[in-house]
Amino acid sequence: MASCSLRALFDVMVYSIVIHFLAFQHFCADANSTLVVNASNNARNISNTFHGVFFEEINHAGAGGLWAELVSNRGFEAGGQSNIFDPWTIIGNESSISVSISRSSCFERNKAALLMEVYCGGHKPCPFGGVGISNPGYWGMNIEQGKWYKVVYHVKSEGMFDFQLSFSGVDVKKVSSNILHVYGHGKWKKVETILEAKATNHISSIQITTTRKGSYLLDQVSVMPPDTYMGHGFRKDLFQMVADLNPKFLRFPGGCYVEGDYLKDQFQWKDTFGPWEERPGHYDTWGYWSDDGFGFLEYLQLAEDLGAMPIWVFNAGISLHDEVNTSAIAPYVQDALDGIQFARGSSSSPWGSARAALGHPKPFDLRYVAVGNENCDQASYEGNYLYFYEAIRSAYPDIQIISNCDASNSPLSHPSDLFDFHIYTDSNNMFSKSTHFDHTSRLGPKAFVSEYAVWKTDAGNGSLLAAVSEAAFLIGLEKNSDIVEMVSYAPLFLNINDRRWVPDAIVFDSYQVYGTPSYWVQKLFIESSGATFLDSTLDTKSDKLIASAIIWQNSTDKQNYLRIKVVNFGTTTESLTILINGLNLNVKQYGSTKTVLASNNVMDENSFLEPNKVVPQTSSLVNADKDLNVILSPYSVTSLDLLI
Repeated sequence: MASCSLRALFDVMVYSIVIHFLAFQHFCADANSTLVVNASNNARNISNTFHGVFFEEINHAGAGGLWAELVSNRGFEAGGQSNIFDPWTIIGNESSISVSISRSSCFERNKAALLMEVYCGGHKPCPFGGVGISNPGYWGMNIEQGKWYKVVYHVKSEGMFDFQLSFSGVDVKKVSSNILHVYGHGKWKKVETILEAKATNHISSIQITTTRKGSYLLDQVSVMPPDTYMGHGFRKDLFQMVADLNPKFLRFPGGCYVEGDYLKDQFQWKDTFGPWEERPGHYDTWGYWSDDGFGFLEYLQLAEDLGAMPIWVFNAGISLHDEVNTSAIAPYVQDALDGIQFARGSSSSPWGSARAALGHPKPFDLRYVAVGNENCDQASYEGNYLYFYEAIRSAYPDIQIISNCDASNSPLSHPSDLFDFHIYTDSNNMFSKSTHFDHTSRLGPKAFVSEYAVWKTDAGNGSLLAAVSEAAFLIGLEKNSDIVEMVSYAPLFLNINDRRWVPDAIVFDSYQVYGTPSYWVQKLFIESSGATFLDSTLDTKSDKLIASAIIWQNSTDKQNYLRIKVVNFGTTTESLTILINGLNLNVKQYGSTKTVLASNNVMDENSFLEPNKVVPQTSSLVNADKDLNVILSPYSVTSLDLLI
């Protein structure tokens, strides 16, 4: 993320619609623009990996989002050495219960446990319903009628305990309930049970209560829904939103999340696999605790489930506030080599066998790695990078290595297979950046545009204005796809209760989800991966139009289409004549379509109340032919699919 400054990010929430045209002006359009598509000469193949996604643990994208675990701070570690255990709360008053953090857990890397002293029971009856603790998850748990939920916790008690587990709503109405009678023996015991929801409540909490006097230690409390994607722990509706983008690659896990505020806070992959109770977790760069349930293996699994190639971004010995001198970088280099072996090594290799023991004997298809994130300006980066490069190239000659340094304007001073390019800017500048790679040297490494978005005032919470200018930028990348190999928008996810960075592609809460206009623009480009790019010439008086043409094959019906995408970034309606030369096949009217992304106001957004306010509208293309005329609405993206 650009500069990764939290204070600066909150500025994105402040914007004025007034300065961005309260309404469109519609004028009669003259046919003063012509697009000539040459279907016979200068055609070239766009990279099969052109369009993908970038996942970062930001805005509670994983914890409280795609990762389906419902309990927040399940191991009571988020408070560090303090006695804070948010968001857990106490049920009962101080005369009947006290709760504190004890450093006596059975888990060596997670020593925090919750000590619950219950004073009522026996001669002093407990209040109706008992006393105990409650966890609301991530701004409420989505509990749905008829579904079963797996509850796991660890408990230590000298005698019998009879915990009542229940899902309760904001009015303390029980959604489900189950009482367990277990004898403790004074040793840690793992308890697993299933709760069936008797009603639906989208903002429920898990409650653990008792009416029995005693001293209890609790740790590692988990609630998982039954219907995660393929049982791999991914929330189905959010997974499907990503899958619908048909990404060819998945860049992970960041972003600034890779770096950490300090190196002690970085994502350390070796701490994030194996039993979830043994994962120590860490503080996220974006200001919240991550229990690392969504770890290295889960990221690789996500890529595999999406049918996407994983692109692992690892720490280059640099955080936001400290860095490792090149003379001391060797342990980081070895850590990266170990991670590559874990991902793609044989099941007989040291780290490959660790992966196989976790149930994935087949290696993952890891072909790309990125050395650091936005670190090129750091003093140690180039020296550190060269150590990584030489070690990885020697051990894995086929892996494509990505540098943080921008080579779009001048050549790199070090070897690299690709260079990383990030851009967060206003809509006018994003539109102008459609030509940014026109003059990039074709001799050097190829570009990976791994983070792009319009932000701040022009973007609001995800505006049409932002999406249209981003579409123009993507058309520019298509035109330069001989040097631009991959592109992904950022950030991908936003839990609406935790707006660390706005806007984002996919917005959700505990049970709802919608795509912003920027998400829908990405859907218009998913067929570009592996397509044939056609040379075209736009003759226009307007400086607000940009267009491209590709031929792609529908994977379902194996039919071929000539797709023409046009962006009108102007305030007036435009008329465009399209001439297709050199096409040996006829255009079929039946099956040819026109898709338009537009709205009544440039700052229109989608929301939970109106999730489809700004989405592409598809209709049959009347009079589809090699020569045709189309009307382009102001601030719109138009995509024509001509069946050939």
